[in-house]
Amino acid sequence: MNALLVELLTEELPPKALKKLGEAFAAGIRDGLAARKLLAAGSVATAYATPRRLAVHITQVAAVGPDEARRDKVLPVSVALGADGTPQPPLIKKLAAMGLSEADLPKLTRAMDGKAEALFHEYTAPGQTLADALQAVLTDTVAKLPIPKVMFYERDDGTAVNFVRPAHKLIALHGSQVVPVSVLGLQAGNVTLGHRFHCEDELVIASADTYASSLREHGRVVAGFAERRASIEAQLKHLGRGDEVIAPDSLLDEVTALVEWPVVYECHFEREFLEVPQECLILTMQTNQKYFATQKEGKLTNRFLIVSNIETTDPSQIIGGNERVVRPRLADARFFFTQDKKLKLADRLPKLASVVYHNKLGSQGERNERVVKIAKAIAESLGADANKAMRAAMLSKADLVTDMVGEFPELQGTMGRYYALHDGEDTEVAEAIKEHYQPRFAGDALPATVTGTIVALADKLETLAGLFAIGQLPTGDKDPFALRRHAIGILRILIDGKLTDRQSNQGVTLTWLINQALYAGFPPAVRGAEGDEVESKKASIRSFLFDRLRVLMTDAGASVAEVEAVLSGKDLSGGTIDRVLEVPARLEAVRAFAALPESQALAAANKRIGNILKKAEGEAPSGVDTALLKEPAEQALHTAMHGATPIADKLFANGEYTASLRELASLRGPVDAFFDGVMVNAEDPALRNNRLALLKQLHEAMNRVADLSKLAA
Repeated sequence: MNALLVELLTEELPPKALKKLGEAFAAGIRDGLAARKLLAAGSVATAYATPRRLAVHITQVAAVGPDEARRDKVLPVSVALGADGTPQPPLIKKLAAMGLSEADLPKLTRAMDGKAEALFHEYTAPGQTLADALQAVLTDTVAKLPIPKVMFYERDDGTAVNFVRPAHKLIALHGSQVVPVSVLGLQAGNVTLGHRFHCEDELVIASADTYASSLREHGRVVAGFAERRASIEAQLKHLGRGDEVIAPDSLLDEVTALVEWPVVYECHFEREFLEVPQECLILTMQTNQKYFATQKEGKLTNRFLIVSNIETTDPSQIIGGNERVVRPRLADARFFFTQDKKLKLADRLPKLASVVYHNKLGSQGERNERVVKIAKAIAESLGADANKAMRAAMLSKADLVTDMVGEFPELQGTMGRYYALHDGEDTEVAEAIKEHYQPRFAGDALPATVTGTIVALADKLETLAGLFAIGQLPTGDKDPFALRRHAIGILRILIDGKLTDRQSNQGVTLTWLINQALYAGFPPAVRGAEGDEVESKKASIRSFLFDRLRVLMTDAGASVAEVEAVLSGKDLSGGTIDRVLEVPARLEAVRAFAALPESQALAAANKRIGNILKKAEGEAPSGVDTALLKEPAEQALHTAMHGATPIADKLFANGEYTASLRELASLRGPVDAFFDGVMVNAEDPALRNNRLALLKQLHEAMNRVADLSKLAA
């Protein structure tokens, strides 16, 4: 078995899509050949992707696939043969279509096919050749590439082609032999091109195994995406000379996709630009020029690093050219910053009235007023400074109408903080303007200030309530308003921020928050008519939040059964869980309970009790008449419950959920004895109802922290 190489040489591919294109190209060919049984068990596929090529190298590829035993159904016997066994016209026609004749009739076998007997043709099919298989696989792979935008072009021969970029050459080598395949109007050969500037001549690839080394040594091309990325990272670190190089993964991937022979050079800009907030300078360098900024002890330096596609002994022209290019960009940022500071954030608020938020929800100005109301209510509930929360909420979107944010939308909030500090606003108000967008993504930090926490929660609640009210719910994988992210943010703030209502000294309830959001200023036409309509919307929002909570908990390592057990538990009043702050502690208690030797028996008993109560006619009485406890086992259970339940209830009320469940675990013996020795559905109605009442009390006690029946195996 020899190695196989397939390369498609193109014009410069879109950098943001290159990594995925390279992976998909390699995976498509590997999987297609594997499905046709042309790869050995130990075959290894290596993907290559540069700005001008997609390629894959696969070890241990067979020239011909193994022969296969086939069994093709011909026709049902009732159709194929007459009563005397003679072949009928449909059979003759079918045989001809299969490349057989009447002479092959003796080779056919008869066997049952379901309830009817049929004729089958059994034979050994020769294995598929690599050329035939690769042709089909290559065509299919190219057609299914995740191309962000297909372009149309005409080849020299006039044929029309649709592909991500014009393709110029195709290599298909099995060992050193060319595999005769074609795609996009190209015939396979063994010739490619090296670096656009460092290698002018065509490059002949002698064999599949010499591909990467030939490109590197003679073509000045590093074919592997990961290898080029690692080289860039190493060079950045070396030229950083102890400074921190700001190199986000997205920028590293994009720059890696722009060069075939990466060389890093050091450049500088004038120190006067450092007067501009460093976030602005970093973003303009990254977004517009793909440069890597550097900082020392958290402060931006006037050095930046560039990744060039050209290696030279005198890089002065490259360095000078990039320094000239970045200067006007930084000057623009300085101009925007200077101009924006001339008008206070508070004075920009009227402009929000002309910024459309949503055609059914009004302007950003109207939205701002709703966020202010929600923030005020939350601050008062938490016992925080309501004036600060309202001020921060009011100013939170004012930077949307600044020049800097107009140029760089990613800086919203960040610039608001700078401008608020410049305007003399309270420091915590300024920080809250920046923090209210947090968390922006999974794993992002939560707001650090109380005011920032309140405004972040208010902002996300308003978004969720408004869009749910007008029916703009996420569907499938489509979530244009990032409502799932907003919901996760709300839950993380409530749980990780440990938000506690000052009056109850317990976690803030979702019901209260949803009410505040819906009644913050949405008109009845949006909120819905009072009664079933508005209650339905509240329930929908709550259900959505709990769905996200399930995701959060399972991502944290909890099982689906554990999560469902907790979310089916009861609050202090006996209703459904409404304070999500309790959920992690309950989940910890359930996981501790599940580790106890009594857990499975009690979970199974709890499930059994639930089924008994569901089947019982009418609702079981709540009180137990001790005089009707006739059997020793039911008397023992009642006594055990009388001792354990009050303790468990007190622990539950104090939030000591693990201890509460451990106390209930002591009931395992009496519960087992009860089911072994007591007939619940006694003929005497009084006895039956009394036993149901006993089980009802037990069921309620066991299911307060969590519905333990969900843990039953």
